[in-house]
Order: sequence, then structure tokens, then C-alpha cells
Amino acid sequence: MLITPSYAQNEPHVEVNPDQPLGAPASAEPQEGTEAHAEGGHDVFPPFDPATFGSQLFWLAVTFGLLYLLMSRVALPRIGAILEERSNRIAGDLGQAGRLKSETDAAIAAYEQALAEARQNAHGIALTARGEAKAEIDARRARIEADLQGRLDAAETRINDVKARALMEVDAIARDATQAIVETLIGGRTSDAEIARAVEAARAERI
Repeated sequence: MLITPSYAQNEPHVEVNPDQPLGAPASAEPQEGTEAHAEGGHDVFPPFDPATFGSQLFWLAVTFGLLYLLMSRVALPRIGAILEERSNRIAGDLGQAGRLKSETDAAIAAYEQALAEARQNAHGIALTARGEAKAEIDARRARIEADLQGRLDAAETRINDVKARALMEVDAIARDATQAIVETLIGGRTSDAEIARAVEAARAERI
């Protein structure tokens, strides 16, 4: 049996008498120094006992080695894989976010360009429509003015005709009246030429 120093200190000291026969029981009477040492052996905390440092260091090395093997072979590879997967996922998310941002910026730029083109086209359409409306209005006004001018010319022509007929009728009435007045005054007829000259002279004086 393996006897450690602490066990040997705790066991009672058996004094062997050289004169005692081999089969006789040994004296179990402890000595005074041994009894005092046994009584004072329980005052040391076992982990702090210098007698157990060797075994403690041995088991510490064994435990540390097993723990190191467990961490290096099982735990650390799993943690590294998880960290790598998370890093790849974050990198992928960042890349996707960058692509989405680029697509969004491109869509905004295209929208702004389309809006500017639409405004420019609307301005051009408005100018074209305004020009067409103005041209149509000018053409319609020209047609109306031409129609009115034609009607005025026709009216003036009719008025001139009526005036001419009225003047002819007035001249005839004036000649007839003058002839009647002359016949009443002198008791005879005068030539038509003299009556016409008299009427023309009277009209010229009135004008």
C-alpha cells in the first residue's frame, strides 16, 4: 500500500522493541512528540499542504491537457466556424445593402432624368399647342376679317348703286319739277338739255 507523508503523520507511531519476539504484538503506545505532531497535523488545509503539491501539479497538468485538447479539437473549431459564418453573412448583407443602395441611386437618377425630360416635353408641347392655337386664331380672324371686308364691300356697292339710282331718280324728279315750274312761269316748255344743265348747276352750288 502507498503511504503518503500525510498518512504517515496521521498514523500512531508504533515503537518496535528489538528484544521483543517476532510474534509478539508491538507496543502501540505513542510517544509524546508523535502525539503532539498528530494533534497539530489537522491545522493545515489539504490543498495548501506542501506534501500534496506533487499530486496536485500532476492532476492539474492532466486536466489542463485534456481541457486544451477539448477546446482545440471541439470548441474552438466550432466557435471559429460560427464566427466565420457570421462574418460571411455580415459581408453578404453589406454587399447586398451596397447593391440595393446603388440600384436605388440609379432608380432615383433615372426618375429625375425622366421627370426633367417630361417637363421639357411638356414645355415644348405647350409651346407647340400655343403656336398652333395662335395660328388657328390668326387664320380664323383673317377669314372673319376677309368675310367682313367682303360684306362691307358688297354693302358699299349696294349703297353706291342705291345712291346712284336715288340720284338718277332725284335728277329726274328735279328736271320734271323744273320743267313744270318753267312751264308755269313762262307758259311754255324748255329743252331737256337746258333743264339738265340748270339742275347740275344747282346741285354743284349745294355741294
